[in-house]
Amino acid sequence: MHLYNSLTHKAEEFKPLYNKKVLMYVCGITPYDTTHLGHAFTYISFDTLIRYLMLKGYKVIFKT
Repeated sequence: MHLYNSLTHKAEEFKPLYNKKVLMYVCGITPYDTTHLGHAFTYISFDTLIRYLMLKGYKVIFKT
């Protein structure tokens, strides 16, 4: 699986730091205005990624 790395601006192969264990932190929304669909997109995207990693046998530890 390849994921976009915003630091290098490239799609890079996913390699976990720990064997079959993934630690993930996702920053929450900033509620300075009305809620919109973009807020849901963040959580749906990462929920999909977490479920895929779990399907592939990874233990995922997720914090918001």
